[in-house]
Amino acid sequence: MTNPFYDPYVILSRVYSEGAHLKLALAETPIEELNRARTVRTVYGVLENDGYLGLCISTFAEKTPKSAVRIVLKIALYWLIFLKKPRYMVTDTAVSLLKKLGKGGASGFVNAFLRSFDESKVVLPAGEEGLRLRSNFPLFAVRELLARYGERAERILLAKSHGVSVRFERNEESYLSRPHEETPFPHLFIFKSFVRDGGYDRGEYTFQSVGSVAICSAVEPCESLLDACAAPGGKSVLLSKKCAHVTSAELHSHRVGLIESYLRRMDVKNVTALQADSSVFDPVLAEKFDGILCDVPCSGLGTVSENPDLPLFKKSADIAQLTGVQLAILRNCARYLKGGGALYYSTCSLLEEENDGVVGAFLRERSDFTAEALSSPLAHDKTAYGLQFLPDTAFGAGFYIAKLRLKA
Repeated sequence: MTNPFYDPYVILSRVYSEGAHLKLALAETPIEELNRARTVRTVYGVLENDGYLGLCISTFAEKTPKSAVRIVLKIALYWLIFLKKPRYMVTDTAVSLLKKLGKGGASGFVNAFLRSFDESKVVLPAGEEGLRLRSNFPLFAVRELLARYGERAERILLAKSHGVSVRFERNEESYLSRPHEETPFPHLFIFKSFVRDGGYDRGEYTFQSVGSVAICSAVEPCESLLDACAAPGGKSVLLSKKCAHVTSAELHSHRVGLIESYLRRMDVKNVTALQADSSVFDPVLAEKFDGILCDVPCSGLGTVSENPDLPLFKKSADIAQLTGVQLAILRNCARYLKGGGALYYSTCSLLEEENDGVVGAFLRERSDFTAEALSSPLAHDKTAYGLQFLPDTAFGAGFYIAKLRLKA
């Protein structure tokens, strides 16, 4: 049996030091299967509490430890504070790992740190900085949400994912004996935990977020639909039930492969996967579609509860770059729409700049488009142009959708 901190250390090193996405690092890192659940819980827990654990370290360390030592300390502190493991065990495990990593020179410091650590002496700052540390959101996002939502911002920022969202195609009754939560969407349930089995490979169910299903719910039936940023393909598959044909576009070839794999698994025949840059005009697609969904690349700040690594490297300057890409996709895809068709714009962001901001800029350019009212069975806030779903009332998820109609 390996040191229980070793696998979490390897995964977190990829995230902190290499900028790898957590889910990708988990998928690509060989880990001890017997203790996979413990490893997953540890890495998610460390990242969910990254700001607070960093505060714990700075409170008791005169100098900032080097990266490897800091990661080991964060794992140890997570086990000590949140998992309530015995101090002697946590300390011995951390020291043992440092020696295994060839960093025995730091073992004395870590040993002393963990033996003297006293959480009662860690003081959270007040105001927005304290909320940043508790929520794991970047400070610029905390400030924007406080300005926009006032007292509600804290509930939004601290909301947690309710669990694993599973959408069933068939045979759902055999799974609903497990503890689950209903959603307002048919055949979509949230489980505290859900281990994939043969039903997944047979296409009996798929993992699809509440946000993804809510966005699909807002799309009206049509003959031909373009899903402009489609990987891994979940929305295209669901929309194939209400649209006669779906073209599922994606920029990178390997992501087109993900869509094709998804289509095969779910035995969907009326979706065509296409490699295309949705921000660059293709005359072959001009005025070809009755409906277009632009679920654009975004900050993802509505998914922090499921992707706790996401805020680590986010900066306010990134948002301006993203909105440029988002507007370019919306402008270009509008050229693919038939007269009278509907253009949908969606993100998994909480930031107005990426949502109403982009839609408003587009509408100021295109007077032949108008925003149409939308409704949803899921709790939401109406905005100037669309619907904003917020984590405190949408099962821990945040996302946005607007519907724009082209004049006939």
